[in-house]
Amino acid sequence: MFANRLKLITVMRIQSYGHIGKNPVDLYTLTNKNGIEVKITNYGGIITSFLAPDRNGNLGDIVLGRDSLDDYVKANPFFGCLVGRMGNRIANGRFTLNGVDYKLLQNDGDNHLHGGKVGFDKVVWQTHEAGPNSLALTYLSRDGEEGYPGNLYVTVIYALSNDNALRIHYTANTDQTTILNLTNHTYFNLSGAPTILDHDMQLFASRFTPGDKGLIPTGELQSVDGTPMDFRQSTRIGDRIDADYDQLNYGGGYDHNYVVDGPMGTLRPAARASDKSTGRVLETTTTEPAIQFYAGNFLDGSVTGKGRIYNKRSGFCLETQHIPDSPNQPSFPAADFSFFCHFQQRCLRRLIERVECFFVDDHRVLRQ
Repeated sequence: MFANRLKLITVMRIQSYGHIGKNPVDLYTLTNKNGIEVKITNYGGIITSFLAPDRNGNLGDIVLGRDSLDDYVKANPFFGCLVGRMGNRIANGRFTLNGVDYKLLQNDGDNHLHGGKVGFDKVVWQTHEAGPNSLALTYLSRDGEEGYPGNLYVTVIYALSNDNALRIHYTANTDQTTILNLTNHTYFNLSGAPTILDHDMQLFASRFTPGDKGLIPTGELQSVDGTPMDFRQSTRIGDRIDADYDQLNYGGGYDHNYVVDGPMGTLRPAARASDKSTGRVLETTTTEPAIQFYAGNFLDGSVTGKGRIYNKRSGFCLETQHIPDSPNQPSFPAADFSFFCHFQQRCLRRLIERVECFFVDDHRVLRQ
């Protein structure tokens, strides 16, 4: 570990961020030649800050976050973190795999959410050199951890390039069949305004998965046509978020899984968010079948950071993923993952300044 830390100094800045028990936690700063700066901690793989230019070249932090490691440990509504083993919800905290019934923690009403009490967002990851301006995080999730079967070895690479691209590449291996749905849960606010309601959103998705009152998919793949869920054309987030529509009523606004158009497994456009006041644009591409658009409906002002109080709809998330509850939904793409398979997923976020481009986690942020 000490040798790895020495190597990382040559390609990025590294500083101590505190301790979790006896485990040291560090903060890594990736900076490219254009001044783009991304800070990541190996506690939860959290993106703690993301400085991106507006149309005038002024840098601003476009992600929500807390002020210290202690703050993240005490209360974090998944700001910036890696999520696993299973991102999103599993109905009733149960699934069956190869004839064996598994019971998981019900930490979201009757359902299991984001990997349980101590998911991947709450563990200290090991760090390794992954090339110039790239940070590799690795974690061994032991058989039985949070109720999941199999030893699972996960690697996530954050890489910032000089074409203003930040990519997140996920890989994993297991010694027995398990289930897996990895994502990044960064909350974005491109303007710094109190809410993201004036942001425009475009989703490259003709279908979404309607849910029940607990936000568990019903199994249907419903067309967005003629509904407030239709973001095929860029639309102001606040225009329809409070419409009297059952799906919006269940989630208190947008908190829904969209099925990304195009073949699963290929890197393709999933979302494009923009802010007219700053000229920033965030584009997301993914190899995953779906993306969760969450408009921060459950933020309630109890969490603060960066001089702000995070009230309802202070930020939005674009979580590339398998469809929620897919282990219990045979009509959805399977989330099971066998020992003889090698899991790989890419997500890209890009920020573009005129003709230059900048990627984030296979989400991309642009400037216009």
